[in-house]
Amino acid sequence: MVGLAEFFERKPNVEVVVFAGKGGLGKTTSSAALSYHMAVNEGKKVLCFSTDPQASLSDIFERDLFGKGVVEVAPNLHVVEIDADKRIAEYQQEIKQKILDMYGMDELPKEIEEYIDSTSAEPAMYESATYDAMADLVASKEYDLYVFDMPPFGHGVRMVAMAEILSAWVDKIAEARKEAAEYEEVAAILKGGGPSEDLVLKELEDIRDKMNTFTKLMTDPDKTAFFMVLVPEKMAILDTERALAMFKELGIEMSGVVVNQIYPRELLSRPDLPELLRKKIESQEKHLMEIREKFGNLVAALIPMFDREPKGLEMIAKVAEELMHSRRELLWW
Repeated sequence: MVGLAEFFERKPNVEVVVFAGKGGLGKTTSSAALSYHMAVNEGKKVLCFSTDPQASLSDIFERDLFGKGVVEVAPNLHVVEIDADKRIAEYQQEIKQKILDMYGMDELPKEIEEYIDSTSAEPAMYESATYDAMADLVASKEYDLYVFDMPPFGHGVRMVAMAEILSAWVDKIAEARKEAAEYEEVAAILKGGGPSEDLVLKELEDIRDKMNTFTKLMTDPDKTAFFMVLVPEKMAILDTERALAMFKELGIEMSGVVVNQIYPRELLSRPDLPELLRKKIESQEKHLMEIREKFGNLVAALIPMFDREPKGLEMIAKVAEELMHSRRELLWW
């Protein structure tokens, strides 16, 4: 087992950390805790970013963050919780304005406007909008570390794959635009005019370059760390195995797994322990052994079950201590 503190000592150039996994297992808690530790204890300027539409970071930090832009919640610790619907609406308005500007139009044809508005219902629009927001934030290079709380891993994997899909799409469109531009340029010269700048092509190339740069960063194991979060339960273990396989197919190296919500084994020695809780702990023991066998040195952190919900800076600080300096006896290593 390589703990998170040791991991970051070995990987000092990490710029992006991504926590992925099923919903409700502790991704947001882990994201908030790591961000807190790096900002408050390590003095790094950190941005914690959520792509989860459930406004989980607002809940964890006990602040109204959703759709409010970047908010500083502690020294060096900044949080942004994206409103994906608002982002998509802004996206659509931006596209409409660019079409008007490029073609010198005062008003969009009705069918084009209706088509652009209808894209908000497309399944890929959420991933595209949030991925674009992530890329913009990282491209600003304003922070030392970016910590992303991704949506449930099925969506998260699609979002990572989205860059390659969008880049390929832009390449195809750009190729077609270049061919069209060549004919337009020849026609312009024959008419006695000069070549005209293709603003659409330039826009497409800018999108492609941004996506390629971000994809390169996300798949660089020295600069980006991916951690899966799970709990000691059978389905969570199976889901994690599937997710690891999917990330591998995308060429992403998994940095480690975080095991959350572990009941202390010493509770079993209490004679007044409720039978239901006793069975829960015994069941966890079996699954923890399976986690050790299946994931081995990928286990990077062990987080116990706390006596109250990990909300507010005081509790986040406690989670951060466990996250960075896990007690190995929780897994009976």
